[in-house]
Amino acid sequence: MTIKAFIFDLDGVITDTAEFHFRSWKQLAEEEGIAFTREDNEQLRGVSRRESLNRMLKGRPIDEATAQNWMTRKNDYYRAYLQEITPEHVLPGVVTFLDSAASAGIKLGLGSASKNARDVLERLNLIDRFDAIGDGFSVVNTKPAPDLFIWVAGRLGFPPNEGVVFEDAEAGIDAALAGGFYTVGVGHSVITHAHMVSPGGLADLTVEGVLAKLNK
Repeated sequence: MTIKAFIFDLDGVITDTAEFHFRSWKQLAEEEGIAFTREDNEQLRGVSRRESLNRMLKGRPIDEATAQNWMTRKNDYYRAYLQEITPEHVLPGVVTFLDSAASAGIKLGLGSASKNARDVLERLNLIDRFDAIGDGFSVVNTKPAPDLFIWVAGRLGFPPNEGVVFEDAEAGIDAALAGGFYTVGVGHSVITHAHMVSPGGLADLTVEGVLAKLNK
């Protein structure tokens, strides 16, 4: 089977808004008297806003109306921080890798749990480079369920076994593997079960190298 599509997570792969997420959750936590550290924030990578809230609460009960209010507040804080994002926040090697993939005839998709993914891509001046964009509005079941990546693959017109997912979070790799995709773990997160790993991100990868490694 020939690989014909690349699907990328957003945070940690294309750009790194983890600091903005941390500051937003931290602000909410402090207002509500909840301890929240950078280590806690690492557990929120790659999952939905609702699951992030669950993990921040660490089993503390919360009624749904309050949960919705808190998630709205966190998102308002995060969107305020998004005003700081510019094309300079694109991670090293990303533009070159995307250009090389497109030149090789590879279709490009984005699969992010974030409901702000399109806004971020607009601010990075990258939105037109993707043939399909899946975000937090696209499916009901988010990572580690495979639904989002399968949805994007469908929009690209290829089955999962012809696609490669690039992820920096364990939940994202789990989702891609469950969907039948090839996987590349990028960034400094400890991901040992991807088909390939690149601690230096896309900057340390070439399209030719990925295809040579994963094409069957």
